[in-house]
Amino acid sequence: MDLQALLDDLAAEAAPFAAQGKVADYIPALAAVDPARFGIALATVDGQLLGSGDWRAPFSIQSVSKAFSLALVLAGDGEALWRRVGREPSGNPFNSLVQLEYEKGIPRNPFINAGALILIDRLLSQTGDSLGTLRAFLRAESGNPGVDLDPEVAASEAAHGHRNAALAHFMASCGNLENPVERVLDHYVRQCALTMSCADLAKAGLFLANHGLRADGSRLLTRSEAKRINAIMLTCGTYDAAGDFAYRVGLPGKSGVGGGILAVLPERGVLCAWSPALDHHGNSVAGVEALDRFTTRTGWSVF
Repeated sequence: MDLQALLDDLAAEAAPFAAQGKVADYIPALAAVDPARFGIALATVDGQLLGSGDWRAPFSIQSVSKAFSLALVLAGDGEALWRRVGREPSGNPFNSLVQLEYEKGIPRNPFINAGALILIDRLLSQTGDSLGTLRAFLRAESGNPGVDLDPEVAASEAAHGHRNAALAHFMASCGNLENPVERVLDHYVRQCALTMSCADLAKAGLFLANHGLRADGSRLLTRSEAKRINAIMLTCGTYDAAGDFAYRVGLPGKSGVGGGILAVLPERGVLCAWSPALDHHGNSVAGVEALDRFTTRTGWSVF
């Protein structure tokens, strides 16, 4: 199979679907991104790196970062994390306050905003520097020492992060935060403002396709832990559209409102698609379309 030709075809076919979505304008710095841009990259466990379109262009990874935070927390804490956050699909928007109150400050899963704040909180307790730990990890796994945050995006998110602040304060009132709310929020918005390309993200995620082994051959996660992260990505990684994503794409995936989607091909590699125009769930329209077409043509789904 000519994978490069396939990626080129997908870039040409999927990009027009961006016209069906809109950029995340509730974060002003993201509203300025050209919605017509599209990139896709594939990194394989045997060392290939292929891409098409804007696959080398850096973008705000936003919630895609949560998959990596989860891996780092599990590597340090193991199963203890699950006393503070659940593993079930939310069925509600990623920033829902109602669900968190109903469930007494225990987020439904680690990929909705409340759950990601728990990850940041725990990584702060583990390392003293959640952002620095994650950034160093992403630089090492992607092979790109230039991975860093966009200060304009971070400032924009901080200025418009009232809902996240409400989630954090509510969890603190329930005794489910270990660190000061302001510190957790600061690391959270800066983590979401990290910028990477499709190529960077595909390479950085290879440990999830390779049973927890890092780029240097060392082990970050056990095989079971890597399997469990992939399972949570499949059931919870694309917000309240996870069922539709599993139905169409058939891969563990994690999306972000910057337009990126990371998708894991167990024992084969990692795909990353990016297109900033989103559907009403917060997932890239063209990105989902490209991943759907990729698994349809290759047969490389988990089903």
